Amino acid sequence: MAEDGPKQPQLDMPLVLDKDLTKQLRLRVESLKQRGEKRQDGEKLLRPAESVYRLDFTQQQKLHFERWDVVLDKPGKVTITGTSQNWTPDLTNLMTRQLLEPAAVFWRKEDSDAMDWNGADAQEFGERLSELARIRKAMYFLIAFGEGIGPDDLKASVVFTQL
Repeated sequence: MAEDGPKQPQLDMPLVLDKDLTKQLRLRVESLKQRGEKRQDGEKLLRPAESVYRLDFTQQQKLHFERWDVVLDKPGKVTITGTSQNWTPDLTNLMTRQLLEPAAVFWRKEDSDAMDWNGADAQEFGERLSELARIRKAMYFLIAFGEGIGPDDLKASVVFTQL
C-alpha cells in the first residue's frame, strides 16, 4: 500500500468568549438607551443574543484551513461573523463595514446530534482565516445565537494544518 507521505501537524484553535469586550459593547448599548441617543452612522450595536469571541493565532505562518469544529450541546443555531476590527484600548465602536463576508452558519436540529452548516460559505470564511493568520496575532468574531441557545451551549474551534 502506498503512503500519502507524512501527515502534517494540525492546530486546533479555539474561539474563546471575550467576556470583557462583550460587556463593554453591551454597556455602549445601555449608555445610548439611557441618554436617549442614537448610534453613530454605520455603527453595529451588539444585540442581546450576540457575543464577541477571540481567536489567538498561536502559529501565524503557513496555515491551511482544514475545518470548523463546532458543537452545540442542544438544538439551535449560531452565526459566526469575522470582524476586521483590531480592538484598541479605547474600545472603538464596532462598525458594520468591519464585519466580514461570508459568515459561517451552524445549526443542530431537534432530535439530532449531527451538526449542519452552510458548507461553501463556511469553507470560504475558513480559507480567509488562513490568510488573515499571516498578518494577525488575534482575530475577533461576532457570534449570534438563535433558537434558545447561548455561549454555554457552544464549543467552537478552527482546525488548521501547518504547512
